[in-house]
Amino acid sequence: MIGLISATAAGAAARDRLAAVWPDRARVYDGPVADAVRAAFAECEQLVCFLATGAVVRLVAPLLGDKAADPGVVCVDEGGRYAVSLVGGHGGGANELAREVGDVLGAEPVVTTATDSVGLPGLDTLGLPVEGDVAGVSRALLDGEPVALRAEVSWPLPPLRAGAEGSYTIRVTDRLVEPAQREVVLRPPTLVVGVGAAKGAPVDEVLGLVGDALRDAGLSVKSVAELATVDAKAGEPGIVEAARRLGVPLRTHPAEQLSGVDVPNPSEAPLAAVGTPSVAEASALVRGGELLVPKRKSDASPAMATCAVVRRPRRGRLAVVGLGPGARDLLTPRAKAELRRASVLVGLDQYVDQIRDLLRPGTRILESGLGAEEERARTAVEEARRGQAVALIGSGDAGVYAMASPALAGASDDIDVVGVPGVTAALAAGAILGAPLGHDHVSVSLSDLHTPWEVIERRVRAAAEADLVVTFYNPRSRGRDWQLPKALAILAGHREPTTPVGVVRNASRPDEASRLTTLAALDPATVDMMTVVTVGNTATREIAGRMVTPRGYRWQQDPQEEAQ
Repeated sequence: MIGLISATAAGAAARDRLAAVWPDRARVYDGPVADAVRAAFAECEQLVCFLATGAVVRLVAPLLGDKAADPGVVCVDEGGRYAVSLVGGHGGGANELAREVGDVLGAEPVVTTATDSVGLPGLDTLGLPVEGDVAGVSRALLDGEPVALRAEVSWPLPPLRAGAEGSYTIRVTDRLVEPAQREVVLRPPTLVVGVGAAKGAPVDEVLGLVGDALRDAGLSVKSVAELATVDAKAGEPGIVEAARRLGVPLRTHPAEQLSGVDVPNPSEAPLAAVGTPSVAEASALVRGGELLVPKRKSDASPAMATCAVVRRPRRGRLAVVGLGPGARDLLTPRAKAELRRASVLVGLDQYVDQIRDLLRPGTRILESGLGAEEERARTAVEEARRGQAVALIGSGDAGVYAMASPALAGASDDIDVVGVPGVTAALAAGAILGAPLGHDHVSVSLSDLHTPWEVIERRVRAAAEADLVVTFYNPRSRGRDWQLPKALAILAGHREPTTPVGVVRNASRPDEASRLTTLAALDPATVDMMTVVTVGNTATREIAGRMVTPRGYRWQQDPQEEAQ
């Protein structure tokens, strides 16, 4: 919960704007300001104070305890110009909250956390349990001192400015180790614990067994990614509660699937009970990995639980990121976050230039020119398979005539894939033209480099017969100048010559140009590869200089009546 505190009418107005936008996240604290701050500090995870920073400093100073547990505090000035991350920038989430407040109020977020200011990822913001000298190692990274990265297990990390040698160390491990001096230990979720249990097995017995197995093997419970078991035990209270207390998901698998997993210690008992000769080992190994702890029984008499521990295979991360049509304000926040998370960026050189300033220092950039799409897709997948955090970028939405398809066609389930949607060229052009996509519509690429023209022509003809609005991508190039006239002729066989046609070049970019014409008047020679052509259906109209396709309701019969 976010506590909102204000002292003046201007502050209350801004406070109420946040409360309206965040009805389920925020709570307004009224009354004397000092009492409100104390109450919110005790009850909320974060605070937004519409007060002077000096006043807030004096009020919260006596309340501060541990930066890992204190709430994040953001201050907003009376004029609503700045949202200052004051306390708990990382641990309390104040840096991100300042950005959110800025988005709502139009204020500029002020973040003074050193790593954020220079574009380095904070070691306590990587989403991994962290121990050790976080402040010292972070300071060394900021000062440019040599910091060694010791990755005992592979995990996709953002660029950290760390190398092979250094007096400070970042250690990535799932082992049960204490951080040394000048060392930070990051614990990635690499371990899967398979669990079998008799009906009614106590949660304390399950947890005790798991804890003993991990400790005896020298493994950290903080690196457990999930508990796994057979489907028949999906509702077993002891296992369900054990997963909840560990803070990890419970993943279950069908007995038929587990029975096909080769394990070192099969048994007749689980085969008779749940239909597979192994539960603990098989459920831990079902998706591959290294068996670190073979099946082990609890010490209770009789033993009611078994477990096994597997280290998951190395998994990289591939984010396929849509950059939108080109304007920076149409690049989504999620896309920006993925770009900053990546240690490797793969993309077309001109697209890389658009977002180069958003990348963290040390990001490895693999760029190439037009025509190398398949090579870029292969490169991105290969880098992810090496355990890297990769961002593969494409214009518009990366899944629409862009890089997602060739990349995922060559990617198996040995990497994690994240899709980040973007604003497509058709949508950007449609917004400029008016509302041409107001009813059913289809996008067709006229490039026959990868699709035979016979297939393209059949699709255009189907769209014409179905009376769909059609957006043409890749309509015309120097070497392909006949496809667009042919496609327009097909549509003309089913639509009036006066059918509206919208032409938009470089949508959302500085040299954007658009015009509204008709099916009969469009000159294909004025169209190139940077252009999107949208042809209306039989209901599409030009209204007040805008291209509008009615949604099919009664108002479409006479727009003038609706205006009255």
